[in-house]
Formats: sequence, structure tokens, C-alpha cells
Amino acid sequence: MRKAYFKAKDNTNKIAFPMILDYFEDLEKANKDFEHISSDETLKYQEMAFNNVLDYARENNKFYGKRIQNLTFSELDQIPLLLKEDIRGEKNLIQCVPDKQIGQLHLTSGTTGKPTYISYTLADQFIYDLLPQYNGLFPFGSEDVVGIALPYEFALPALGFQRLFQFVFGSMVLSLGKGGYMAPVDKALDLLKEYQPSVITTTPSYAALLYDEAVSLGFDPKDFKIERFILTGEGCSFNFRKQLEDKWNCKMTFFYGSTEIGLIAKECIAQNGYHICEGHVFVEILDKNGKTAPDGEMGDIVVSTLLREGMPMIRYNTEDKGFTSEEKCDCGCGMKKLFLFGRERDQIHLEDGKFPPLVLENVLLKSKLITLWYQFIIENHELTVRCEKQRHKISDNEVITEIKKLFKDNFGINCEVEITNDIPKHKGKNQRVFYKK
Repeated sequence: MRKAYFKAKDNTNKIAFPMILDYFEDLEKANKDFEHISSDETLKYQEMAFNNVLDYARENNKFYGKRIQNLTFSELDQIPLLLKEDIRGEKNLIQCVPDKQIGQLHLTSGTTGKPTYISYTLADQFIYDLLPQYNGLFPFGSEDVVGIALPYEFALPALGFQRLFQFVFGSMVLSLGKGGYMAPVDKALDLLKEYQPSVITTTPSYAALLYDEAVSLGFDPKDFKIERFILTGEGCSFNFRKQLEDKWNCKMTFFYGSTEIGLIAKECIAQNGYHICEGHVFVEILDKNGKTAPDGEMGDIVVSTLLREGMPMIRYNTEDKGFTSEEKCDCGCGMKKLFLFGRERDQIHLEDGKFPPLVLENVLLKSKLITLWYQFIIENHELTVRCEKQRHKISDNEVITEIKKLFKDNFGINCEVEITNDIPKHKGKNQRVFYKK
């Protein structure tokens, strides 16, 4: 498959970045892989790739032409940030090819108001997305059967993962979907039993729902012999993940990406931060003044695509918070690490301060008396925790006392606790924070 990518450079009228294909062909000839080259080599590649993108966008898009002018990678901080509101509802604003060259159109999920349209050429999908390979982060092959339990409608992730596993690793793919009309949960579980996939990629909440449904239908989830879950699409805390691992009896690693950008970063088996996929993207962390934050300092995550010709994203503000680290990882991967902390606007504002929802979740799920299904209800800056208790013989008072103590001891928060059995188990993105007016 790699040779097919490299042959594409012979048709330079259809390939936007032939120099990139040359680079990865030379890397392969030198028997090197991108995950283990030096940081100096990585930076040299990223400078070359970024300048290619700037030249390409300047030549093919008026909006970018005005923004970029004659700036280069060394003058990156002079290029204005690309914001979500810039591209929302503007399907041609940053598109660099005519519509007839678009092979796939995606819409972002969860967007209120006008949608965000993201255009991919066939080269984006079948050459550039698949060109830099990270075999340590994705240790899979043709012997693997992979279940993709993500939505195939509108958004990118399901089709992106399907291309990755089919065309790079040669794996068999089970297109499970995510509980829609043509993908009911019971049929998905039948497929899991019949084909025994070694890998499942899905959201944390759907992994929890699949487990609950498996138990209720008489399946023993541990009999599926799944070796790895790749969790994406929504955040979850470490304790949420740990409980899922115990239930499914396998390792689970996080994947960070978006429809706008595609692949950004992937957690390795060491489960200690995401490795930035530096062959695909250049990541900046900016402080409150818009300056580059030092290594280890929290800031806004700004991402630029290095391998996108249909709709390149140049200095796109993800609105996520995080920090980077160049510490060496036990897995041996040399790519820089990224640590995520969610979005500023998603923080819960209480009388006792501001708290990221996943930090509260992590402490809540220290309790072994409740299930993974809960809600945070906020009213007048006060917190009520709605949760389900486990099915063993414990009183409501035991659960309430334990949770109140957890929040008081860890955050100084005086919360109310409501025990219930009617928390909705959505197949889509699971909303867990609700504000009462």
C-alpha cells in the first residue's frame, strides 16, 4: 500500500505536496519510522511541511492569501488564529480546491446554529491521512478484527478509522455504528460474539452502554476476548476508564482528534499523556496573551494541518486547554506529549470555584457504590449529584454519605446527592452537566 502512495507523486497535477511523498519514501528507504526520529529531524520536517501548506494556501485561497501574505514558519505568530466562528456555515471560505475535486464532505457534530463543513479530497483521505504511520501507537495488523462503534453519519471518525485499519493495517472491519436504526445494540453484540474482534473503537459512554446491554442480554463481556478499546469522541476521567477496563478485562487508550483537523494525538499503552501525531499536525500551546507557552504550562491548544489539500487548517484554535511535554515515554515513542484539560467554557462554576467536569467525575467514581451513569445538576452555583447505585445491598444513605465526603474532602464542596434509576443512557454524546435556571 505504501508503494501506491509513493507512485502518486508522479502525477504532480493531482498531488498538492509531492515533496512530502519524497520525504516519507526516503524515510522508509533509510529504514526509519517517524515515531523514533530525533526532535531536530521532526522540527525540520514540520518546518518544510508547514511552509508547503502556507505556499499552497496562499496560492489557492483568497482568505488565506490575505492572512498569510508572505509569512513563513519562522513568522508563525504573525498569522491570525483561525476561529470556529470564522468557518461555521462558511463552506467555501478556506476550501482550496473546486467542488468537483472534493471526495467527501463532513459536518461537525454537536454544533449549535450553523454547521461547520469540512471538505476532503480523495488524496486527503487515501494518501495524506494514511501516509505518516505510527505503528507503536497503533500496533495492529492483518490478523486483527476491528469493531468500529462510532457514527457513520456526517462526522469523520468512523470512516477515518475504517480507512486507517483497512488500508494501512489490512484489518477486517466490523462497521458496528453506534446504536442507530440500522445498528441496534443487540445486533452489534451478536457481531462481537460471532467475529471476536481484538479491537473496538468507540466513545467511553457507548463502551459503558455496550457492557450494560451485554449483561442484560445474558452475554459475558469477558468472553468476547477484546484486547484493546480506543476511546474517542468525548472525554472521560481516569477512574471512568479504569472501571471500563475492569468490566471489559482489557486495556483502553484515548484518541484525540476532530472532524475539523482529523488525527491530532494518541495515547500509548503507557497511558501517560497523548503523543502528538507530528507527521500530520503542528501543535502550539498559547498563553492568555497569545504567546507560545513554555513546556509544561497550560494554554490554548492551536493546531495546524500539515497534510490537507481540500481544506487546510492553519493555526486553528480548538478551544481546548492543555500543555505539552518533551519528557521521554516508557513506550519509546519520541513524539512530543500532550496533556488535555478540556474547554474553559465547559468548566462548572460553583460557589467554591471553577471545576473541570472530568476532575469532578474522577473523584465521584472513586466510589464503588455507584454505576458509571450520573449527572451533575447546577442550580444557583450549587451542585447536586444524581447517580445510580450498584445492584448490591447498600442503602441510599451509605451512598449519599460517601459521595458527600468525597466532594468535601477533595474540593471543599458541599453537594447534594440524589439516588435515581432513570438516568438516560444515550447512544450519542452523553450530556452529564445540566444547568437549572
